[in-house]
Amino acid sequence: MTAAAQAHVFDIDTANFESEVLRASMTTPVLVDFWATWCGPCKTLGPMLEKLAAEYNGAFRLAKVDVDKNQELAAMFGIRSIPTVMLVKDGQLADGFAGALPEGELREFLSRHVQPLEGAAPAEPDATAAAEAAEATDPAQAINRLQQEIAAAPDRAELKLDLALALMRNGQSDAAEAELNALPANLATDARAVRLRSQLDLARALDGAPSLAELRQRVQADPADWAARDLLGVRLLLENDPAAGLDQFLAILEKARDWNEGGAKKRLLAAFATLDDAELVGRYRRRMASLLF
Repeated sequence: MTAAAQAHVFDIDTANFESEVLRASMTTPVLVDFWATWCGPCKTLGPMLEKLAAEYNGAFRLAKVDVDKNQELAAMFGIRSIPTVMLVKDGQLADGFAGALPEGELREFLSRHVQPLEGAAPAEPDATAAAEAAEATDPAQAINRLQQEIAAAPDRAELKLDLALALMRNGQSDAAEAELNALPANLATDARAVRLRSQLDLARALDGAPSLAELRQRVQADPADWAARDLLGVRLLLENDPAAGLDQFLAILEKARDWNEGGAKKRLLAAFATLDDAELVGRYRRRMASLLF
């Protein structure tokens, strides 16, 4: 850890949690990083969080929780996999995510809640972040890179999870499932792996399904074609328009709640499990609840 980061990063346990996290968050947001020494993805995420803590120069503080030494704190936050990061602001849990996000996504997450203080070090051009941005638009690049890294370091199981995710982004669901099924037990329960499993379950519904354009035409011609609307929702969800996909499921729930034995509710719950956008999920959970109750 750099000297600049040390000023804004600290360890917490049950003894100092209330004073250093809850009370301190009334003036400065606290990012709580749940990690463990045996966790491969934690070794990737931790240094990036420390780098950002230094760069933000006190706009937030980074609290580190070793879950093996602080099981009570982990249980209090409902931690099911690591790494998991929670943002505490004004004494309340404000947001969070699970898994080792790329640096670009970490910056986007932070930008929703905090801004660097005056005098913070400007972000330096980051070749790794640029490569990640390129790979986000071309998953084939990520697949090629990860396959090379796995060949060089076959014992790094976390790379295989990254490969499974890249394969899914590239539309190779069978290959993604094969990589997912081969993960060791500690990674099979990682939040990203759980989300991927939910995505694969949804993708199976599209086996032999019509194209996006055809499904749109069918729904436009007959808004009560619930089967077409359902498949349209799945396609939109998996093809990077999740809000539009969720809207299709809500339309079924509103007009035909009992269609396909409550299929719309089941789709919504499955969709929530695939999404890593707490604000979007929260908004649509409330809309679902307003229709059900």
